[in-house]
Parts: sequence; C-alpha cells; structure tokens
Amino acid sequence: MGAYQPDGAYPEGYGYWGYGTSFNVLFISGYEKAFRTTFPTTGTEGFLRTAYYILHMVGPTGECFNYSDSTAKATANPAQFWFAEKLKDPSVLYWEKRFLETGKGADDRLLPALLVWGAGIRSSSIPTPAQLMWVGRGKNPVALMRTSWKDPYAIFVGIKGGSPSVNHGHMDVGSFVMEAEGERWAMDFGLQDYNSLEQKGVDLWNMSQNSPRWRVFRYTNFVHNTLTVNGALQKVEGYAPLLSSSSGEDFTHSILDLTSLYQDHLISARRGIAIRDKSYVIVRDEVIPKQHAIVRWTMLTGARVTKIGPTWVELAKNGKKLVLKVTEPSSIKIITWPTVPPHDYDAPNPGTILLGFQVEAPAQMKTILEVALITERVDPEKVEGVGSLDSWPISTLTPSSR
Repeated sequence: MGAYQPDGAYPEGYGYWGYGTSFNVLFISGYEKAFRTTFPTTGTEGFLRTAYYILHMVGPTGECFNYSDSTAKATANPAQFWFAEKLKDPSVLYWEKRFLETGKGADDRLLPALLVWGAGIRSSSIPTPAQLMWVGRGKNPVALMRTSWKDPYAIFVGIKGGSPSVNHGHMDVGSFVMEAEGERWAMDFGLQDYNSLEQKGVDLWNMSQNSPRWRVFRYTNFVHNTLTVNGALQKVEGYAPLLSSSSGEDFTHSILDLTSLYQDHLISARRGIAIRDKSYVIVRDEVIPKQHAIVRWTMLTGARVTKIGPTWVELAKNGKKLVLKVTEPSSIKIITWPTVPPHDYDAPNPGTILLGFQVEAPAQMKTILEVALITERVDPEKVEGVGSLDSWPISTLTPSSR
C-alpha cells in the first residue's frame, strides 16, 4: 500500500489500479468484517486518497489517461464504493454511476461486492466533484485538469512525470493526453497485448536500458507525446518530478523537470502544460543542450489532418476541429510521421498519425518549443505565447482532497 504514497497516484496507471486496488480493498473489507476492527493503515494515507486519482483520470469522453500498460477503456470500479464510504464522500462515484448506467463494468468479477460496499449509497445523492484539478506525487506523478465536469465538450488534460523503470512503465515521461469538444485529440497507444510479444520471443520484462522491451514500437518515447533528443531513447532510470502547479481560474497548469530523462544530451529540460482562459491548451518546453542537439516534439492523434501550414495544422474528428499551432519558434515546419511499426511483433496502429516538428538547439543556450492546442471557440490568429516557465504562477504541491 506504500506504492500509493504520498497522494494516491498509482504508479502502474489506470488499468492496473483496477486490479491491484480492488483486491486490496476486498482483503481489507473482509478483514474488518471478520475481526470487527479497523484495518491498520498507519503510513499508507495515500491509499485512501487514491479514490480521487481514479476519479480524475477519466476525461469527458469517458476514456482514461492510459499511460503505461493500460488501454484507454474506462470502466466501473466497485472498489470506489468502499472508498466513498470510508471517505464519507460520494462524489468519488461520479463516473461509477455513469458507467453502471451504461453497462460498463457489468461483467466485473467483483460487482457483487456492491451489495455490501454500496448498500447505504443512493445514486441520487452522488454529487458532481468540486475540484477541476488533481495533482499526485509519487513514483509516477500526474497532473489532471479540466474546465468542467458537466460540460461534455470541456477541455481535459492529463500529464505524467515519473520514470520508465516503474512496473509496466513506458518511455512516456512528459507525455500528455488532451480532450476537447467531446473528442480525444492527443492520445496514447497504451498497452500492447503481452502474449503477442512473448510469442515472438520478446524479452518483455527486462527493464534495462538496452532491453528488447524498448524496441517495442508502442513503448518508446518516439511515439509518445513528449520529446526525443538526438534520436535517443529516454533514460530508463531517469525520473521527472512535478515542480509546481496552479489551479487558477484563467491559467491552470503544472510543470515537470524532465532533465534526467535526457541527461546524456541536455543540461536542463522543463515542460509546462496549461489550460488558458478555459479555451485552449499550451505545452511549453525549455531545454538547454550540452552540445548542439536535434530536439523533436511529437503528438500522437487519431484525427485527420485536413489543412497544414508551416507552423499550424487543422485536425478534424467526427465533425469537430482543433488547430495545433506552434507559437515558438516561428521558423519551424510542422511535419507528420506514419505510425507503421518496424517489427513483425508490433501491433498495427490504423487510423493514427504523429504530428510534430524538429528544432536545432545550440549548445549551452535555452531553446523554446511552445505549442497551442486551440478549440473551435478561439481564433487561432489571436493565440500567442505565454512567456517563460519561471513566470507561471506557483502554488504549493499538496494532495487534492476532492
């Protein structure tokens, strides 16, 4: 249970939260009923807070932030009803109510436990969560932010720090997902079926830097929404902490320190991501190379590229549109890469494409890469850069209670 410390962010991601946490709760529930006593949880306060982690991990589309070995599918988690009773906070059941009403999770093997854990909870008494942002530190820290719970077209952003060395980890440090207008625009491939890899002889559970695991297409930083420097993999033993965050009304953000993931090439690397004016998203990277470096910025999407200019592209999905605009540097050209994998053991990735650009970063000098993801509600011509990460508002990182 110490893995959930200090704030409840589960290192292995959404999918494995459902497995590990549910059986942990089943054990504690049985223990307390059998012995008629409270299970000792000294030093594991993060375990109860994890109910807010799993609540905030789901975006307006009903899909989860599927970093590490997780699919994007979100489903009901009966254990949340146990947490709701322990926390005296039925708002953590916001998604559970919706998922159960639509049949998501109806085949869960622990669903009968609702007869016990949910016995005193009325669905009519489940309120909308109060907070629009949740930040969790730990082995794989995350920041999860949105503009609304009730608006199905709200903006949702999830970003992660941490390390590829965490169980079930990918080289996805600094990666993010983004939703708006009821669509997911920045996505993550997530899990590839283990059997499909093991049947081909891939040494999947060797986590060393040169392991065959890091030749699996979906597991590398090359296809995640993060940076690649000089064509190299992220450092397996690197770790990116959350430096700061703010839940301001007009500027909600978090900043990560990615330096150790690129320590062979960079003196410093910081990434900030923000929702500005509840209308669009800014992703800003500030890097200082040791020597002259090629830095690549990528975003994976399932949308169609309908228009393209030197520093912007228009994306379309199910009748909705999003503009990706590079606000800095102004001299780049946006390009696309196919997502056809190089090995016969890699899963196919139909209907997806990588967007991005490359910059030449001079040695010992700060290079800025800043991108805006702009909804249809905003005129892209009016969107400008937001300034140095040092100028972004700072608030103390403390666990969110709702």
